[in-house]
Amino acid sequence: MSVIRRDITTQDWVLIAPHRGDRPHDHALVRDAHPVAAHDPSCPFCPGNEALTPPEVFRIPEDSNGWAVRVVPNKFGVLTPEGPLQDREDGSLFREMTGVGVHEVIVETPLHNGGLGVMAAAEIELVLRTYQARYQVLRADPRVACILIFKNNGERAGTSLVHPHSQLVALPVVPMQLRQKVAVAKQYFDDQGRCLYCDLVQAEVEAGVRLVWISEPFVVFHPFASHAPFETWIAPTQHQPSFGHASREELATLARVLKKTLQALADALGAPDFNLILHMAPIADETRPYYLWHLQIIPRVTTIAGFELGSGMAISTMRPEETAAIMRDVMAHDNRGGQ
Repeated sequence: MSVIRRDITTQDWVLIAPHRGDRPHDHALVRDAHPVAAHDPSCPFCPGNEALTPPEVFRIPEDSNGWAVRVVPNKFGVLTPEGPLQDREDGSLFREMTGVGVHEVIVETPLHNGGLGVMAAAEIELVLRTYQARYQVLRADPRVACILIFKNNGERAGTSLVHPHSQLVALPVVPMQLRQKVAVAKQYFDDQGRCLYCDLVQAEVEAGVRLVWISEPFVVFHPFASHAPFETWIAPTQHQPSFGHASREELATLARVLKKTLQALADALGAPDFNLILHMAPIADETRPYYLWHLQIIPRVTTIAGFELGSGMAISTMRPEETAAIMRDVMAHDNRGGQ
């Protein structure tokens, strides 16, 4: 039977309809696997082709005098880094502002066939350190209101280049979805005197049925109101509103946890395309007591259609209790470790 669950972090409703997975094509969880070479002479992100990208703004060097991670402005960025932020109104219904901000690409590895799921934990740590370094630089820009870091992995997730990369967008406004999450979290803190997300993490740990793995100081779970099958959260077990404040030791642990989680998702689903999103509070709220940064991984194993677009409600075709159990079983039989 279908159930409708409330997402406590947004107050949205999510429809969980297991029979929906019987539709044609919804069983095709495995993406077509084509061999990918370690180097592509035509790829702008491969070593030797650095001149094909805009000048880099950050790099972590490699011992061989090459690079381990590079950050470059997005050649087709959605925002313009130069100029003042100007707000214009034409009456009460028409308002616009200049599209000032930053859109960067984090090239995660020199290997064209690399990726967070196959990289060593130490290499993933360098990517996480890069996320943090760019966040700390861009948060100081007075034009920036919030920073979104995300990864589109595969065509179904929206990527246009095979070479492993993430993206960072520093916005002059706080998008509606984040404003809603912050508003809900603020109200909960005003009512309860505690962080909603910390309470949610603790409740998931105590419930256990949607818990995937705990590796202090992080917990991996499938949320009660999962918006998609196998939606996975990785969250700190201690209160921390901003990823920018995570310690070097925490990043090292997070790298191992992320590697093991992505490996388990690949084993369970056949290496699906996925989106990875790093959720953080807006810059103005990054030290406040009512938010908790977290990673969200959404495997692209179903297709969004008219109902979702028309209602704004997500449909998941599997219960998170079921998907978490599958993940726990996969991890229990995984002898590769997290290095």
